[in-house]
Amino acid sequence: MAAKSDGAAVSVEDDNTPRSLSEPGNPAAPSRCTAAGGKPYTLLDCCWVLCSLLVFLSDGGTDLWLAAVYYLRGEYWWFGLTLVFVVVPSTVVQVLSFRWFVYDYSELSGGEGSASGGGGCAAAAGAAGAAGADATAGDGTLSTKDSDQRGGNAPAVNAANVTPVYTSSGPAAAAGRVGSPRRCCTISMWVFQTVLHVLPLGQGWRYIHTLYLGIQSVWHSNAPRRHFKWRLMFESADITMLRLLEAFLKSAPQLVLQLSIMIHQNGVLPPQGLSASASLVSMAWVIASYQKVLRDSRDDKLPMSYKAVIAQMLWHFFTIGARTVAFALFASVFQLYFGIFIVSHWCVMTFWIIQGETDFCMSKWEEIIYNMVVGIIYIFCWFNVKEGPSRLRMALYYSVTLAENVALTAAWYTYRGPQTSDSSALIVVCLVACSFALGTFFMLVYYCWLHPDGPVLGSQWGGCVDEGVVGTGGMVGVIDACLTPSQGSQTDMVITSPPRTLPRTKDKDTGEPVPGERDRDKDSCLPVFQVRPSPSSSPALLHRTSSTSRAQEGPVIRIDLPRKRYPAWDAHFIDRRLRKTILLLETTSAISPRIQYRSSLMGSKEVLEYETTV
Repeated sequence: MAAKSDGAAVSVEDDNTPRSLSEPGNPAAPSRCTAAGGKPYTLLDCCWVLCSLLVFLSDGGTDLWLAAVYYLRGEYWWFGLTLVFVVVPSTVVQVLSFRWFVYDYSELSGGEGSASGGGGCAAAAGAAGAAGADATAGDGTLSTKDSDQRGGNAPAVNAANVTPVYTSSGPAAAAGRVGSPRRCCTISMWVFQTVLHVLPLGQGWRYIHTLYLGIQSVWHSNAPRRHFKWRLMFESADITMLRLLEAFLKSAPQLVLQLSIMIHQNGVLPPQGLSASASLVSMAWVIASYQKVLRDSRDDKLPMSYKAVIAQMLWHFFTIGARTVAFALFASVFQLYFGIFIVSHWCVMTFWIIQGETDFCMSKWEEIIYNMVVGIIYIFCWFNVKEGPSRLRMALYYSVTLAENVALTAAWYTYRGPQTSDSSALIVVCLVACSFALGTFFMLVYYCWLHPDGPVLGSQWGGCVDEGVVGTGGMVGVIDACLTPSQGSQTDMVITSPPRTLPRTKDKDTGEPVPGERDRDKDSCLPVFQVRPSPSSSPALLHRTSSTSRAQEGPVIRIDLPRKRYPAWDAHFIDRRLRKTILLLETTSAISPRIQYRSSLMGSKEVLEYETTV
């Protein structure tokens, strides 16, 4: 996906300031984001990936087993439908996965194979330029053409006109030492990946590779650990995106089909029950995994604990279960009207999503395709795709879902066949109602006690969050902490100074603040205003802070794009050329690179002052 530019000036400040950089003690530190400095890989992470692999294999395996049972029983119509819902979605996902592998591995082998002298750094500079980024570090600089003459109000340089320049030979020599993979190993890897994706087991291999990267990030130290950490985050993002797509293209329709067959035949075969259960667990598991990996990838959001992940999985398990049972009941009686209902619901949901102006992809048409896929997800469950408070949108969605479930179940109960007794029908209706009620209960548990940003009632207040307590112990002790808004971390500046209408308490003689009041101000956890001081106000402080940060933080990849708001992925997780740049800079630099996005609040004068000073 190509990085897009809206013609704004190239900026040097992140659009979403992390809390650690917006504290009063770091007024001039530029905000950056990184994945290499996240929490270490733990045994729980390893167990979660192993369980995800088991869910993936059981979902596909039970579907193929059921298709074989239908074929042996002579039920060729059910065999064909079951096999179609396995082969077609899996082919789509495997093609996408193999396309990503081709891009990543061909770029990796080609860039490393041609690395001699400064070749590796030239490749890194080329990748950075192609993505509209430039990287700077200590004694080496990756820049774009006319970057020195570019002013604060100058338009962004087109990616096609970028001329990469490397101004230091130190990292280039390090890149030259990276040996190209042997030809036989390259051919073997291509054959191996081709066979895996034809089977199809591409996602299974990615899960195994994720385990390998996680273990390597624990065993190694310093630079190798950072490199494996970056690769682990990228691989985790890839596998969750692929599994989310596969779950709602394959598992969701497969679940509705098998439930409809059970109701039509008025009986349940063991393979049918196992296939339906595996599909339902797969959908709930994938959504919870996706949300966890997305939060772990962003430094402006608190990570999700495994308690919260399990609560979210149970929430989606029961709500999707009630939804699919209602679909199956209605489809067993009204096949044609069920198709019309599904298409109509998808059109309405897709229009609603497009009208919300989401910002996930790098181009307009990719965004439309993404919204159409999310419309399929909205047929079955809630999926947040827009920044800001989601309570009203979620309440509206679940109100519509509840009304549809009641209408579909009531229609089936009224027009069901004579083979279903009244007592059995009442049990099924109670099952749908209880499942939806349980899903709503776990949703409230998640938002009221286990949400990473704090309880739903306390999220209206601004303040500071003990990230260590929230990240490791769930919500224990959060009542005593000041909570940030659930979407408040998206703001560019945290305000810590009292408003002009509230005068400070000062000594009558000197006009200075009373010492006791000053201490109470420092201890207060309710910030009101905080503005970043201009360079002219404290040039020595800015120079010292910027020099220290540059010396310690290493290369900086500047991206001429505003940072995407949560719940969207950052551009360096979507654009694979930016990934290439990050991994190459990890190889050629002794210090982990930092990602720096353009700020939407910085004017042209601020950009010029910042670039001139730093």
